[in-house]
Amino acid sequence: MTLKNFFLISLFVILAACGLATTRPKLEMSLAQSAFLAARQSKAQTLAPGLYRKAEFYYLKAKSSYKRKYFNKAKQYAILSKNFSERAEFVAIRKATLENL
Repeated sequence: MTLKNFFLISLFVILAACGLATTRPKLEMSLAQSAFLAARQSKAQTLAPGLYRKAEFYYLKAKSSYKRKYFNKAKQYAILSKNFSERAEFVAIRKATLENL
């Protein structure tokens, strides 16, 4: 075995190990899904359409990234989706409450 082959095999093993060290963002995906469904139940798509659209966009990106095993990106998109979903739900509930006064 030459030094070059040894170096290439070592590099491959190190890169493969780094890929396996990434954990699946199960909690973040679950929280994003729950927040998105709560925003939908509060009728955020009509009362806060901008925030709801952003939440949906990032939720779909998170699901796609998760499916492709880009777990770091999936985690980032899931957190963004959760944040926009929570804001959309809050705005929708606030607007619905103010309309009923």
